Amino acid sequence: MPESCLYAGEVMHKRLAPLRHRFVYRVFSMLLDIDELPALDRRLRLFAYNRRGVFSFHDSDHGARDGGALRPWVEAQLARQGIALPGGRILLHGFPRVLGFGFNPLSIFWCYDAGGALRAILYEVKNTFGEQHVYLVPIATPPAPGEPLRHARDKIFYVSPFIGMAAHYAFKVREPEARLAIAISETGPDGAILVATHTGVRRPLDDAQLLRAFVAYPLLTLKVVAGIHWEALKLWLKGASFHRRPPPPREEVTA
Repeated sequence: MPESCLYAGEVMHKRLAPLRHRFVYRVFSMLLDIDELPALDRRLRLFAYNRRGVFSFHDSDHGARDGGALRPWVEAQLARQGIALPGGRILLHGFPRVLGFGFNPLSIFWCYDAGGALRAILYEVKNTFGEQHVYLVPIATPPAPGEPLRHARDKIFYVSPFIGMAAHYAFKVREPEARLAIAISETGPDGAILVATHTGVRRPLDDAQLLRAFVAYPLLTLKVVAGIHWEALKLWLKGASFHRRPPPPREEVTA
């Protein structure tokens, strides 16, 4: 059975300190088996792979961002950590391009071995300055069915001008199935700073659902970028402190 699907849901951010701020946006996203992409391009009228379309996916938006195939890039990152995926599935969750425009604050690669066991997660983070960094999390023990995964990482990549770099992420995620559930908490030296969630309900990936998504979530990715800047303006008006952008990490992937 095809693994690729849509998720209809919402994104929520709640700023806790030093000032309070909260927003919720309705969104839809895609979970794509990267090996299915050529077949999806042939099967769907409203989805295109590495070419223009109403909705499209481009290899150049992810991984090395050079237009190369994604599987070799993902497998190379995992191999550096001693993880092999001989023929296992690689699923990528994120936003598609809409009418050629795309932006993904967070994309997640779910990496499975040939037996179907989850072996690693790659959190691919982008900021609005055109930079990208990937946090790689090996999974030593796959979760029990229905149980969340919990892990943590120090922040080393600049995302928001209103949150400093002395911060720590705590992830609580569930494998994408009938429902999508992603939660990230950010803490600093003085305690909790931010909680962000992305939740959704699974929908089939077909032209009928894509048409519904286009009508229900018009210009989705443009709305994502506009929303980021709009919420940043509101934070600035509330008096949020500005933090200068440091140079990006030297390594493209942190494990």
